[in-house]
Amino acid sequence: MNGVTAHADGVCEIDLSSPDVIADPFAAYGAAREHAPLARLAIPGMAPMWAVLRHGDARAVLNDPRFELTADTFAMRPDVPEEYRPYMRNMGEMEGAEHLRLRRLVAPAFTPRRATAFRPRIEAVVTGLLERLPEHAEGGAVDLVEHFAGPLPIEVICELVDIPAADRPRWREYGGVVAAGAGTSFAEAVPAIIDSAKAAVAARRADPGDDLVSDLVRAQAEDGDRLSDTEMVSLVWNIVLAGQTPTNLVANAVSELLAHPDQLAALRGDPGLMPGAVEELMRWCGHQLLAMPRFAREDVEIGGVAISTGDPVTAAIAAANRDPRAFAEPDTLDVTRPRDGVQHLGFGHGPHFCLGASLARVQTQAALEALLLSRPALASAGDGPDRAPDPGTWRLRSLPVVL
Repeated sequence: MNGVTAHADGVCEIDLSSPDVIADPFAAYGAAREHAPLARLAIPGMAPMWAVLRHGDARAVLNDPRFELTADTFAMRPDVPEEYRPYMRNMGEMEGAEHLRLRRLVAPAFTPRRATAFRPRIEAVVTGLLERLPEHAEGGAVDLVEHFAGPLPIEVICELVDIPAADRPRWREYGGVVAAGAGTSFAEAVPAIIDSAKAAVAARRADPGDDLVSDLVRAQAEDGDRLSDTEMVSLVWNIVLAGQTPTNLVANAVSELLAHPDQLAALRGDPGLMPGAVEELMRWCGHQLLAMPRFAREDVEIGGVAISTGDPVTAAIAAANRDPRAFAEPDTLDVTRPRDGVQHLGFGHGPHFCLGASLARVQTQAALEALLLSRPALASAGDGPDRAPDPGTWRLRSLPVVL
């Protein structure tokens, strides 16, 4: 296909700037995956990168200490005032003992049981957003990205971090800036986000409650290998940063279910399918196409392909999650797919498996259940979904629907 070129060495090159690859990355990565276990990614303005395409190999790379992440991506940003950079360390960029220590300390705040305990508060946020949807309708249609999936994560974060009502408008602005990513607005917002995170930590230390920050404060006070104050604030910042996953997953899921009415009908007929359906939707249309790049610490061979020391390597999640070696009928969306088989890589794998996966799952389940059951006439409107031309993220800019 256009954008995918097979070379004499048996490896395909995928042009990430190709309109065909951007429009249908699953087909592009799938074609390359069936040609060879690895492909080279051609990225405008950057050096080529290896992409591991098959589920077993991708899973192995994500769990292999011979491949290391870069350090301090955010902390090294020159556009952020120096005094704030120490708070921008991302736990996802840490390795080895440092990463293990911090993850062990904070993991109790992010267990499936804790996420389930938060569900009533998440459902209240979802209900509030759904009740306000008709106010945003124009010409009979409303954009679910702008008015539901988009604001959902930061509203949930405000609830779970227990941000005072007076401060929440500011945090909603932060959520929009963080979701947009790099740029002047992002750098300008960082000091305000971190100052607000400091205030949230101080407030919960003085008056603990039933929220994530209080859980972290308790971990700091009770564990002998304590979190530092800087680590505490950094974690609140990371909750805001990483908490945007449900925006794209909820929007993608609704779009795909509307395009697959038999699957939508199955879910409406049996809401008990929802937990498994969220896993299947994460496999089918999860937002992350490529894992964060790793760098080979030594010469390595993957699937017969030689990787040299220092080479950048990514797991192509879009390819691995539709690998016929791992999944039966991988190119079929099936909300009844058994959950006891091979696991998708939508939340990663290994030491850096997404810490907030349980919260993202519960949030997505609550959002989809409420939306699909309360709006039986839900249908696509206008020209349908508008997908962003992003080679790294499968996301929608808008999703107009009729309620």
